[in-house]
Amino acid sequence: MTETVAVVDKEVLSEVRGQVGLITLNRPRALNALSLGMVRDLMGVLLAWQNDARVLAVAIRGSNKEGPFGAFCAGGDIRF
Repeated sequence: MTETVAVVDKEVLSEVRGQVGLITLNRPRALNALSLGMVRDLMGVLLAWQNDARVLAVAIRGSNKEGPFGAFCAGGDIRF
């Protein structure tokens, strides 16, 4: 069973596949560097899944900028 929880144009995408919560950092132009809004979105998703019996594990991945490897996360965004 797959449940999509986020909209595609957001910087943090989340969905549940089976018993795994998947989070995708979706800011490839900035190498997925975390902005304050992204940190807040991440916390919101993780707190929502904290007591959700359907979610037994969480995987976090980054969207690619170019090519097959792209970037997972460049760290905190120093430009905000």
